[in-house]
Amino acid sequence: MQWKEICQHYPQQWLLIEAIKARSEADRRILEQLAVVGTFSDSTTAVKSYLQFHRKAPERELYVFHTSHEKLDVTERWQK
Repeated sequence: MQWKEICQHYPQQWLLIEAIKARSEADRRILEQLAVVGTFSDSTTAVKSYLQFHRKAPERELYVFHTSHEKLDVTERWQK
């Protein structure tokens, strides 16, 4: 799904999403296709769920966002 579609289906919610199709461009991550992994009423629960999923499968590209954001702005950070 596209972010705009997700926001229509899940208004005013915290979401754990997975990037199904993404690319890098000028230190930004462009998320083209997304899948909703979970919905939450608060950010604390959403982040806890993110941490659980990330421990089990660190190779998955997971994010926590609130659907009040019109656009997703993800800055890439490189760890040394």
